[in-house]
Amino acid sequence: MRVVFLCAGYGTRLYPLTENQPKPLLNIGGKALLTHILHKIEKLSLVDSVTLVTNNRFYGHFCDWQKSVTTDLSVFVMNDGTNDPEHRLGAIQDLRLSLSQTKMSSDVLVIAGDNLFDASLNSFVSFAREKKPGASIGVYDVKDRGLAQKYGLIKADSSGRITAFFEKPKDPPTTLASMGVYYFPEETLPLIDRYLEANRNPDAPGYYISWLSKETDVFACPFPGAWFD
Repeated sequence: MRVVFLCAGYGTRLYPLTENQPKPLLNIGGKALLTHILHKIEKLSLVDSVTLVTNNRFYGHFCDWQKSVTTDLSVFVMNDGTNDPEHRLGAIQDLRLSLSQTKMSSDVLVIAGDNLFDASLNSFVSFAREKKPGASIGVYDVKDRGLAQKYGLIKADSSGRITAFFEKPKDPPTTLASMGVYYFPEETLPLIDRYLEANRNPDAPGYYISWLSKETDVFACPFPGAWFD
């Protein structure tokens, strides 16, 4: 299993806090937010490689983090070449870029680098492997319809299969939010190219998940505990 961290955003909504510091490297409880996620990855037994995709502006920041963090995992930092929000590639383009750098055949666990959650990833990966060849995403019930307007939201049937996806709706029909945690089996990876080659939205992952759920089964795995985006 490959792991991809999506860290190429510019954090404009948190300016000036993130104007010169990438959001995934903000200090949370004495260590970088991304370090908290990495320590959860270390507890997974199936990880073959870890790739972090960032932009040119913050590439040096992540290289410094990679050199300083204590881990037994090998983390490769990739530069997507962009320098400002106006020219960003988008999360799905960055994902394709990361996958193109290796010929390894395996499933992929994708995590947005600005996620903070206290649940283990082991249960999610076990859930996702049971649902193969369908894809799986982590979801969290924010329990507030006003707050739900800020997220990509999902509806699922009794088996957990996603039946509808809503990207930041003004009138949320659900409070179940996509967390930015995804498991894509190897069989589903060619669909990323098909999605992008049709000039579909390359940025917000919710648009891809909405499209993907019409092409193959996509399942929602609820996360317990606390979650902060």
